[in-house]
Amino acid sequence: MPIKNICCLGAGYVGGPTCSVIALKCPEIKVTVADLSKERIKQWNSDRLPIYEPGLDEVVMSCRGKNLFFTNDVHAAILEADLIFISVNTPTKNFGNGKGRAADLKYVESAARLIADIAKSNKIVVEKSTVPVRAAESISKILMANQKPGITYQILSNPEFLAEGTAINDLLYPDRVLIGGEESPSGKEAIEALCSIYEHWITRKNILTTNTWSSELSKLAANALLAQRISSINSLSAVCEATGADISEVARAVGLDSRIGPKFLQASIGFGGSCFQKDILNLVYICECLNLPEVASYWQQVIDMNEYQKSRFTSKVIESLFNTVTGKNICILGFAFKKNTGDTRESPAIYVVKTLLDEGASLKIYDPKVLESQIIEDLTYPAICESPEEVMKNVMICKDAYSAAKECHAIVICTEWDEFTALDYNKIYSEMMKPAYIFDGRKILDHQALVDIGFYVQTIGKRLNRPAELRCWNSSPGVI
Repeated sequence: MPIKNICCLGAGYVGGPTCSVIALKCPEIKVTVADLSKERIKQWNSDRLPIYEPGLDEVVMSCRGKNLFFTNDVHAAILEADLIFISVNTPTKNFGNGKGRAADLKYVESAARLIADIAKSNKIVVEKSTVPVRAAESISKILMANQKPGITYQILSNPEFLAEGTAINDLLYPDRVLIGGEESPSGKEAIEALCSIYEHWITRKNILTTNTWSSELSKLAANALLAQRISSINSLSAVCEATGADISEVARAVGLDSRIGPKFLQASIGFGGSCFQKDILNLVYICECLNLPEVASYWQQVIDMNEYQKSRFTSKVIESLFNTVTGKNICILGFAFKKNTGDTRESPAIYVVKTLLDEGASLKIYDPKVLESQIIEDLTYPAICESPEEVMKNVMICKDAYSAAKECHAIVICTEWDEFTALDYNKIYSEMMKPAYIFDGRKILDHQALVDIGFYVQTIGKRLNRPAELRCWNSSPGVI
């Protein structure tokens, strides 16, 4: 079953990069990314792509217009395709049964109905979006119920295991590619067809084939286990602060155990992003529906610990600033949920900013990759903010870290951007209100060097000394 044309429904964080790399590695295959959003497709066809991902621009520019195309013509893309990736959004439901936990599959269902309505030839349909177990069965039911004479469908599960900030590298050098499908002869044939695409650059031993249900659950399980490690180390960071231990030293000692390893043991303000919380909540909901309350409670605790970590860190900021931030200027460095991405979904920075605004602070925010419009949109979202006018009055988006920190009482680091480690903190200190505070929510700075400058420094999982020398203690900024 040779694949000559691939269509991807959805031009988001998964569909765009995945299909760009497929086009790069399979020059004989025409790859079309289709999306109903005219603005998003316009961005994919411009010099400024809608998402920031290291290495993505180079891949897209080398293939676009040759065998990689971005279009709003979903009808033509489906008609032409031999294989269709469904890579649409699967947000957590915010209403009805399963509100706040279950995945909302309305976009997946819409994609399936679109395929059934348009297709005039056999198709391999591949669910790429993160979905609950047995979602492929729902797609199959829709396609079969609307099946035209002589047309057959094969449904595969091919979950992505991409980390934002390293997505292109993850696509080029994956730990594994997972493909799930039916164990029938036609199902195996479809699996082999998808395998043949990945085998252009990935060895067969790294392509794992399973049944559909195992493939779907494996994606949720992977994200749940990774998030669990973060919540585990963050829970221990609270113990370290209470006892005088250093969480970095504890994590290093634990990570040297070959049974555990060092990855995802970096204590921080908490995890964010589009997948971890959404997938764990989905897993909790599935367990509840399967009448497994103890299992559901276990995974819910991973989310609860993450919320506790964000709350604990923000409370520390307020308490350190004499238990009030009303009328004080606070600099927020970083708004993306992690470095090397402009994605702000579930970013801990949103929680920090909301809490500080509720306490009456004035905020100056800088992030090197998040657009001002995105920051304002996140902070004025109805679930976050009751008064958009107050946000606009008390939030300033800055063009660099120095202007953001100027005349502020404190700096709060929410994203681990490399450039924050290279700033001139002597200059920053000289232009801040005194006493000057830094709250390092990502443990990326040289804390002793900052203390020596004169900063009061707070971080995660470690006690720090007060400045030995009191410098520039006038109430207003001045030259040291």
